[in-house]
Amino acid sequence: MTGNPSLAANPRVEDWLAIRSDGRVELRTGKVEIGQRITTAVALVAAGELGVPFERIVMVPPRTGVSPDEGYTSGSNSMEQSGRAVRLAAATARRELIARAARRLGVETATLETGDGLVRSRETNRTLGFGELVEDSPLALPIEPDAPSLPDLRAESARPAYAEPLHLRAHVTGTSTFVHDLRPPGLLHARVVRPPHYHATLAGLPDTVEADIDDVRLMRDGSFLVVVSEDEHLAIRAAARVSAAARWNSSPGLDERPVTERLVCNRRESFPVRECRPREEPVPEPPPAGVRTVRAVYERPYQMHASLAPSAALAHLADGVLTVWTHSQGLYPLRAAIAETLGLERDVVQVIHAPGAGCYGHNGSDDAALEAAIVARAFPGRPVLLKWSREEEHAWEPYGPAMRIELCAHLDDGGNVRHWSHETFSDTHVMRARPDVAGSPAGKYLAPRYLADPVSAPAPAPNLTTNGGIHRNATPPYAFPDTRIVKHLVHGLPLRVSALRTLGAYANVFAAESFMDELAHEAGVDPLDYRRRHLDDDRTCAVLDAAAERFDWTARPAGNGAGIGRGIAVARYKNMKSYCAVAVEVQVGDDAEVVLRRAVVAVDAGEIVDADGLAAQLEGGFVQAASWTLLEAVTWDRDGITSRDWDSYPILRFDRIPEIETVLLDRPGEPFLGAGEASCGPTGAAIANAVFDATGVRARRLPLTPEILREAAGRD
Repeated sequence: MTGNPSLAANPRVEDWLAIRSDGRVELRTGKVEIGQRITTAVALVAAGELGVPFERIVMVPPRTGVSPDEGYTSGSNSMEQSGRAVRLAAATARRELIARAARRLGVETATLETGDGLVRSRETNRTLGFGELVEDSPLALPIEPDAPSLPDLRAESARPAYAEPLHLRAHVTGTSTFVHDLRPPGLLHARVVRPPHYHATLAGLPDTVEADIDDVRLMRDGSFLVVVSEDEHLAIRAAARVSAAARWNSSPGLDERPVTERLVCNRRESFPVRECRPREEPVPEPPPAGVRTVRAVYERPYQMHASLAPSAALAHLADGVLTVWTHSQGLYPLRAAIAETLGLERDVVQVIHAPGAGCYGHNGSDDAALEAAIVARAFPGRPVLLKWSREEEHAWEPYGPAMRIELCAHLDDGGNVRHWSHETFSDTHVMRARPDVAGSPAGKYLAPRYLADPVSAPAPAPNLTTNGGIHRNATPPYAFPDTRIVKHLVHGLPLRVSALRTLGAYANVFAAESFMDELAHEAGVDPLDYRRRHLDDDRTCAVLDAAAERFDWTARPAGNGAGIGRGIAVARYKNMKSYCAVAVEVQVGDDAEVVLRRAVVAVDAGEIVDADGLAAQLEGGFVQAASWTLLEAVTWDRDGITSRDWDSYPILRFDRIPEIETVLLDRPGEPFLGAGEASCGPTGAAIANAVFDATGVRARRLPLTPEILREAAGRD
C-alpha cells in the first residue's frame, strides 16, 4: 500500500465495497463525480475484478462517515488512488469468495472461477451466487496488497466494448437532480449580500431596511449579511434592495498596479527545485553563458474556473446533527472547516456530495456550503438552500494565480541546449483547507473573514512537495546537460487565489514548450525534430510521434507567416502521470483573431479502463486550455472585480471549438496514470506555437487576444 494514501487510510475491503444479498455490489469511493467519469471507470474496475456485470455495480454517493476519506478529488489522482484501491479490494474480495465457495462445495480453489456474479466449479459445474456467500458473514477483512488481478483483464479484448457511463442517461433526459434543485419540506432560500470587494466591511444599515421587506428575515454577523425567505424570488429581490441600502467601509480598495510588476517586486521566498522538489537552500546562480544565449519572459493573468452554473449548497440542522449537501470536491476537509467555524464536533457534521456546477479545482462550492451551514445554524429545523449568483461566482471564487516565467537557454554551436534555466513567480496555488496541516481550515474560506469574530486568511506557506503548485512541471522532460529551476512564492498580491486545474503546470508547460519552439527556430530545426533531439524517454517520444503521425506533420522551417500555421508541444503531467502531446493547426486573419482549425491529442495514461471517458477528459482539457489561451483574463479596479459576467469574461464557445482527434496509447498491465489535466499545458503551448508559425509573431503574454497579438507584432 506504499505510495497510495487512499489505501493507507482505508485498508479494509469493507471500506470500499459490500455485496448485497441479491448479488449486487455496493461500491464506495471518496473521489466525487464532477463530469470526469471516475465513477464509471472505478465501477468497471470492480466489475472486471469480481466477475460481475457492470450493471450490478451500485455506486454509493460519497458522504462523510460512509465513504473512504480520500481528501480532495484533485491532481489527476483518482485512478491511481481510488482505482488502484478498488482493484485490490475487489481482488481480495474475489479471493475470499472463492475460498468460501471451495469450503461449501468441497473442492480445491484452483478449480473455481468467477463470472456473472457467481462462483462456478469447472469440475462439477455447480455454482454459488455472491449473495449466498456473504449472507452469514459480510466481507470484513484487510485488503491484500499483493492480491492478483484476473490475467484476462489486462487484455484489451477482454474489456467491455461499451459501458453506458453512470449518470449519462439522466443528464441526457433531463432527469438529473442537482443540489440547486433540492426542495425538502420547510425550505428556506438564502442569499448573501456581498461587500464591494475583499477589504470592505459593513458600516451600517438603515433601521427600516428589514421592516420594508415583507416575509424576509435578515441575518447579520459582523459584515456577513444574509437575506432569508421561504420564497426564492423574494429572497433575490430583497438581497438586491439590502445591497443598495448597505453602507460599506471600502477603503483600502484593491491594488490596481499591474500584477506582472508585483510578481517580481513582491517575491518573498525563493527555492531551487531539484528532482521536482524545492530545496530550502540558497538559490544557485546561473552558469556562464554558452555560445548563444536566448532569453524570454512569459506571463499568465488571473483566470477563473468559470463554472457554467454558480455554486450552491443545502444545509439542515436537526436533532443536533448538521447535514450539508454540496458539490465540493473535498467532503472531509469541508466537514472539518464547518465544524471549526461553528464550534461543533466533526462527528455531528455530515457532508454529502450532490451534483452541482462542474469545476476542476477550487471554485465557490466550498464557500457556499460553509455559508449555508452558518445560516442553517441560525434557523434550526429548517433546511436552507443557499445559491450564488453568476456575478458572485465570477467575483468571489478563488482564481488561478497570475504567473511570470523567466526562461534562459545557453546553446552550443549546433543549437543544442547546454544549460536551461526556468524561474517561476506566482502566488500560492494551494489555499484549500487541509485538516491534516497545522493552522485553521476555516481561514481558507470567505465567510469566516466577515464574521463579528473574524478568522483571518492565513499567509500561504511554501509548498515544498514534489511537483507542487508553483513548480509543477517547471522541471522539463528533456535530457539537458544542466538545468536550473527556481520557484518564487510571491506575497501581497491583490486577488484571492487557490487551485485551478493543473495548478502551475499549464503556465509552466506553456512557457517551456513555447521556448523550445523559439529555440528550434533559433537553431533552424523543425520543432518536432528539435524536441526529439533532446528527449531520452521512450514514452514521451511515443506520444510525440503518435500526435505527429496522426496530424501528418511534415518537416519544414518554422514561422512561415502564411496565415495558417501549426504547432506541437509535449509534457508529462507532474513529471509522473500521463504523457501527452498536442498538435494544433490555426488560422490567423487580418483581424488578428485566432481560429482553431484542427487538433490532435495523443496520450499514454498507462492501462486504459474507459477509453471513451479518457478521450473525453483529454478533449475537455484541450477545450478549457484553449479558452484560457485565447480569451480568459480576470479584470479589476480599485472598487472590485470588473469581469462579472460572460461578456466581460468570455470563454470559448461551441462555434470556436475545432475538430479534435485523440490517440490513446494503451499499456495493459502498466499502472494507471492520471489523465484529467494532462492535455492542458501542451494545448496552450501548441496553440501559441501555431500562431507563431502562422504569423511570425511570438506572443508570450496570455491570453492571445487580437490586442495582445498586435502588441507582440509591434514589439517584434
